[in-house]
Amino acid sequence: EVQLVESGGGLVQAGGSLRLSCAASGFTLDDYTIGWFRRAPGKGREAVSCISSSDGSTYYADSVKGRFTISTDNAKNTIYLQMNSLKPEDTAVYYCGVSLRDMCVYRYLELWGQGTEVTVSS
Repeated sequence: EVQLVESGGGLVQAGGSLRLSCAASGFTLDDYTIGWFRRAPGKGREAVSCISSSDGSTYYADSVKGRFTISTDNAKNTIYLQMNSLKPEDTAVYYCGVSLRDMCVYRYLELWGQGTEVTVSS
């Protein structure tokens, strides 16, 4: 079955860290631009971070630069998002997704997971 399954969300205090994982099955990540997106309560979906399929370059939203790090483990076919110095405004449902277009845009995703919830308390 072709799917993405996120894990690693939870409740954390401001200043804390979490590592999200996204396991891909039924296909390999190599051919896709991969990324993390989030939807905060009452807001639209936001691109958080992506890795380009063309050159491996990374994109980070300004709001997470210097705090979040995206990475992949090709052997495990898994995407990670290390989130440090978390802030209450990082509270959201986080989704991983893949796209054949080399763009970090949610509406261009071919496949996305069910999401994992992150809550940051102040």
